[in-house]
Parts: sequence; C-alpha cells; structure tokens
Amino acid sequence: MNALTVVFAALCIFAIGYRFYGLFIANKVLNLNAARVTPAVKYSDGHDYVDTNKYVLFGHHFAAIAAAGPLLGPVLAAQFGYMPGLLWILIGCVLAGGVHDMVVLFASVRHRGQSLAYIASQEIDKTTGSVAAWAVLAILLLTLAGLSIAVVNAMHNSLWSTYTVAATIPIAIIMGLYMQIWRKGDVLGASIIGVVLLALCILTGPYVAAHPETFGWLDIDKKPMSILIPVYGFAASVLPVWMLLLPRDYLSTFLKIGTIGALALGIVFVMPDFNMPAFTEFTKGGGPIVGGPVIPFIFITIACGAISGFHSLVASGTTSKQIDKEGQAQPIGYGSMLIECLLAIISLCAVGFVWAQYKSGGYASPTQVFADGLSQMLAAIPGLANTQEIAYALLILAVSVFCLTSLDTATRLARYMFQEFWVPEGIKRKEDLPGYAKVLANPWVATIITVVLGVALGLTGYTLIWPLFGAANQLLAALALLTVCAWLGNAGKNNKMFYVPMVFMLAVTLTSLCITIYQKVLAIAAGTALFASVLQLVIGVLLIVLAIVLAVKGAKTLIRLHKEKKEPAAQ
Repeated sequence: MNALTVVFAALCIFAIGYRFYGLFIANKVLNLNAARVTPAVKYSDGHDYVDTNKYVLFGHHFAAIAAAGPLLGPVLAAQFGYMPGLLWILIGCVLAGGVHDMVVLFASVRHRGQSLAYIASQEIDKTTGSVAAWAVLAILLLTLAGLSIAVVNAMHNSLWSTYTVAATIPIAIIMGLYMQIWRKGDVLGASIIGVVLLALCILTGPYVAAHPETFGWLDIDKKPMSILIPVYGFAASVLPVWMLLLPRDYLSTFLKIGTIGALALGIVFVMPDFNMPAFTEFTKGGGPIVGGPVIPFIFITIACGAISGFHSLVASGTTSKQIDKEGQAQPIGYGSMLIECLLAIISLCAVGFVWAQYKSGGYASPTQVFADGLSQMLAAIPGLANTQEIAYALLILAVSVFCLTSLDTATRLARYMFQEFWVPEGIKRKEDLPGYAKVLANPWVATIITVVLGVALGLTGYTLIWPLFGAANQLLAALALLTVCAWLGNAGKNNKMFYVPMVFMLAVTLTSLCITIYQKVLAIAAGTALFASVLQLVIGVLLIVLAIVLAVKGAKTLIRLHKEKKEPAAQ
C-alpha cells in the first residue's frame, strides 16, 4: 500500500466526519448557541478567564493536546503491523476522540468553565466527583513528570533545540503584550511578528549549533535543565494566561502545522510504500515493545492519536475559560483532534518508510524512528538530497516543542485542580475562604506545590509508574464520556451515541489492566524486578477499583435517567 493513498483516504474520512457527524453533534445534540454568553466573557478576570480570538485559542488548544502521543504512539503500536493502528486512528478519532473533546469542552462552558471533576460531582454524585478529582490530579502530576523528562532528553546537548525553544518564550510575551495592550485584538500583526522572529530563530539555529565556543552557555546539562523546565512551567501557570501560555502555544502551532504540512508534502512527492505488513506475528502478544496482544493494547498504546482522557482536562481546564462563543466548540474541539490524528497517520507512515531498520531493533527510541523515517523521506524529495541531517534536527526540535506546549498547560491544569480541593461549593470569592484554604488556593502556592510534586515524581517514581499511564489516561476518557452522558441525560438531551465509546473505553481499559496485573503477579512469583512489579500491581488494582466504581455509579445514573424519562411519557 502507498502512504499517499493512506493520507488521502484519512483526509477524506476526517472531512466527512467533521462535516456530517461533528456538525450533527454540535447542532442537533448540543444545540450550540452563538448568542449565549460564555464564562470567558461573564467571569472575565484578565488572568484565567479571558475571552480570546478563535484562531489564537485554536492554536493553544491544538498545541496543548498534541504532545508526543500522536508522534510516538503509532511508532510503538507498529509492532502489530500498520492495519490495527490505522483502523483505530481513523475510527476512534471520528466517532470517539473528536466528539469526546468537543462535548467535554461544551459541557465545561455550560458549567462556568469548571473542571471535569466538578462536572462529575454535579451531574453524577459527590463521590464520583471526589474520586475523579484525585484521579485527575494524579494523572496531571504523572504527565508533568513524563513530559519534563521527554523535553529534557530532547533538548539535552542540542544547542539548536535549546536556543529555538528558549527564544519562543520572549517572542510569546511580546506577542501577548502586543495583542492585549499595545494593539489590542490585532492577531494578524502579532502573528506576523511571531512567525518572522520564529523563522529567524530556526534559520540561525545551525549557526548557533556550529559555534559552541560562543553559545556554549546554552549547552545545559540534564540536572540544570530538569530545574529550568519546571521553572518555565511555573511561570506559564501563574502569569496571566494571555501573557505567556496562550501566545506561546499559538506561536508553537505555526511550527506544528508547518511540520505536518512539510511531512505531508514529502509524502506527496516521494509517495513511499508501506513496507511494513498489515499484521505481524505479535498480534497475539509477546512483542518487543508492547507485551500484550493487539486487542486491547492497541487502544492503550495509541491514545492521543485516537481518543485521550488528557484532552478532556485541557478542554475543561484552560480552553473553556477562554472560548469566546459556543459555536467555536466544533472547530476548536473536534477540528483540533482531527489534525492531531492526521499527525498520527503521518507518524505511522514514518515507520513504514524505515520498517526494515525498525523491526531489526536499529533504533534506541520511538523519537528516533519518527525523526529518522521522516527526515529520510524529506531528503528523497528532488533537490533536497543532502538535507537529511537538517531535517532530522528540525524534527527533534518539533518533538521538543510538541512536549513543552503540553507541559505548560498541564502545569496550569494541575494548579486549577489543586485549587479546587480547597474551595468549597458555593463560595464565590477566595477572600471568604478560611485561612489555610486561602493560602493553599493561592495560585502561586498551588503552582509551587504541584510543580514540586511533579518534579519529585519525575526524579523518583516516574519510570516505575509510567507503564500504567496509558490505561489511566484511557480510563479518564471513559470517565469524561460517562460525565457528559449524565449531563446530557439530566438536561433531557439525546446521549445514546456516547454509550458505545464509553462502554468500549471502559472495557478495553479493564481488560488491559487485568492482563497487566496477571503479568505482574507472574513477575513477582519469579522474583523479577520485585519492587517495580509490586508497585505496578498495587496501582493496577487501584485503577480497576476506580473503573468498577465509575461503572457502577454511571450505570445507576443512566438507569435513573432512563426511568425518569419513561415515567412522564407513561403519564
């Protein structure tokens, strides 16, 4: 099969999904109302709630959700062959992922821009909300730890990456000041300034890399880099959202979209074949990367490229506090997810291009597979024969940017979540909180605590806990779908189309957890990696308990709603 055929077919499926299914959900199920005042306008405070231009907000949302997942998930899942990953990306994105992101965003907008945990407490019950809150905070801390390590590894000893990524911070602040103070609302002018300065940084990057004697201060070791990255996350969390987080994510989107466009162009010119088989011998398990069978582990391995619980945190965390009109929920929520899934398709094409080296174990990491496969593809374009090294460096830079734009948002989301623990329902003003709660709900204090916890986790337990992150993330997606099901049911709206993805995600997550627990029990019995196996076993059991609690609570809520709907009809 030819990669160009795959990309073209994916674009057609995504376009049809957006035009028909996405529009049906937006207009017939959600009844998006462009005239209704959003929380960004109603609760505008110039810090967290800021009504934002739709293009800038699209850039932020897309940059926040498109981390390393759509780049690396398909690479890991390629051990099963291209067909399982391709089908899951296409079907999962259109029928589950895009809808999940859009509906959670809209639900949060209708709940004053509050978090997924808050919505669950209002629409299901307080117990579910509390369980969800702790689960969300744990996932965010794990995300902080994982993304911090990914960024440090990508930027370590890379002057070009460090220089360019660091430069995006002052450029973003200039853009933010320009759009908010100097020329309020002039997005075009800010975009021109940002893109020109970013392009200059990228073009001068090779010069910086070639002169370490002058720019050696940018060659930062891992330990100092491990401190600088959380410091940046802290700044992005406590500063007004328009000053750093939004403009930097918006600026990064130009690089991300540019990367996707360049890679798609490479596929058009080169038209590479899928040299990998549709299915491999590892579909029944025993693979070198993913130990379990293709079902259910394909649905856990590829998360952000199809459906991801982390997206619900972004949608109900930052995006819902900045969206200017309800009608923008479809292009921002559903549209961003489709572009991310296109990136996952392109990543799958990269594996196909270097399949022989991939299957022989010639790469040390999924990042290398992604960057090397696509840089080889770009170098095959007529006239670009000697550009593979530059393309490889640019793609590693893109991975750094992809991770960092999710890390800064995750830091802010963790701060929001931590603050919610200390603000009882009904209290509108933080001045009314008791002494200790007022301190802990302070944005600076909350950010310091969450950043320190994330860094500590990264330095100690990240490698032990991370293998279960995929299951926890997909369990969160099931919780998000359950919450919007309950919300729509309580509002008297049609929610039946969400039952299938909700039950499906819950089933595959439980199945994968059961298999993982069985494997850990065997490992403990054999005395292999005892501490890690015991820790992962305990966490796996806790996740199963959480899944069962959610399933029981959700079933009771949905059954109650069904009965309440039938009773008036019978009368």
